[in-house]
Amino acid sequence: MFNNNIDDLDNNCKQLLDLLNSNDLATRSQQIDLVYEIYDSGNDVHVQLLSVLLYRHSDLDIQMSAVDGLIFELLLESRNNNISDSINILLPNGIVELKSAHHIDYLPLQKLLVNKQFQKADTVTHRLLCNLSQITGHHSRNWLYFTDVGRLPVVDLLTIDSLWQIHSGGLFGLSVQKSIWLSTNSNWDKFWAKIGWKVNNVNCRYPHEFVWSIDAPAGHLPLCNQLRGVQVLAALFNHPAFL
Repeated sequence: MFNNNIDDLDNNCKQLLDLLNSNDLATRSQQIDLVYEIYDSGNDVHVQLLSVLLYRHSDLDIQMSAVDGLIFELLLESRNNNISDSINILLPNGIVELKSAHHIDYLPLQKLLVNKQFQKADTVTHRLLCNLSQITGHHSRNWLYFTDVGRLPVVDLLTIDSLWQIHSGGLFGLSVQKSIWLSTNSNWDKFWAKIGWKVNNVNCRYPHEFVWSIDAPAGHLPLCNQLRGVQVLAALFNHPAFL
């Protein structure tokens, strides 16, 4: 069994843990650089990175970050077999707690996002939201009305948002989109342009004109159907999960 002892960390890993625990966004790039420096120093040190990750994951007062997501994803690629075995045993569902008020299975979405299959993850996200809406609204529609949004459970929306944020380097997610929307003074046309859903004032056509990678603008994903107007997205932005 993996021995998770943070007292055995080297200086770089101790510095990384201190930076992560400070929760200071101003040091985000420094954190990322340090993660890569530690990871690239050899398979033997991957054990220490896993110790950092497990220590943070076990502390319920710590909110996992996109840097934790990066560490998790890098360790999945480690050639140290002890690392992959330990992850499968100790973190079988990843580092985001997959909470749901209605026993929705978010593991398929987690796996798609970890593997950067963003187009499939987007499709699954919309299916999950519709599924939640069917359960809470007692209907069989395969699309979301703005009036459905208020009944969606906070815990489920936070799970979906955390998965998108943590496994996109903090680039994607509904909360990221809301922050960008607010930065435009809630101007929808400026918002569409800023997140890349409109180019030269023309709506992007699905799917080939959207960007399904981390090269996309911040807030580009997940998508929301603009043809139905802004009401669904506005309702999501005003949902208690994102207040």
